[in-house]
Amino acid sequence: MVAARALIFTAMMTISLPATAAESLFSLAKDTAYVTYSAGWFDIKADKDAAPEFSLEYHDDTQLGWFKPFLHASYVTNGMTFLGAGLLVDLQVGDNWIVQPSLAATWWRGDTEKLDLGYPLIFRSRLEVAYRFKDKSRLGLAFTHSSNAHLDEQNPGSETLMLNVSVPLTLFAF
Repeated sequence: MVAARALIFTAMMTISLPATAAESLFSLAKDTAYVTYSAGWFDIKADKDAAPEFSLEYHDDTQLGWFKPFLHASYVTNGMTFLGAGLLVDLQVGDNWIVQPSLAATWWRGDTEKLDLGYPLIFRSRLEVAYRFKDKSRLGLAFTHSSNAHLDEQNPGSETLMLNVSVPLTLFAF
């Protein structure tokens, strides 16, 4: 829980920096739309119902101030699924590194005998660090916290560590 709060605090502080301070640290990545394929391990900290997780995301290139919208779908092999949408910030550090905080509202289903997230509406906060190649594809590592934000008395939350491969849609053009 402390790690998740630190993640959210860091992401919010980063995107709320004054423009002059922010520009000296990073710039907004102006990439085209892309698809992200992820594989990782669900519930890595609590280990109540740890299992492999696979996800697919569409990241749009529409710029809404600092933010870009995205769609998210994931399947955990313990039977859980998450479907949702949110906002992300693509922060470019140097020539090839991207730091991407994001927040999404997801619809969760599939509680198991060991882990019940307590409410169908789950909020997912995530921080990804990725290397961007010359063709604009990315390879990254992401840490995610999912929680119902105390919409229910039961709010165990869970953490996921994912390896991400992001492919710009321009690579699919013929």
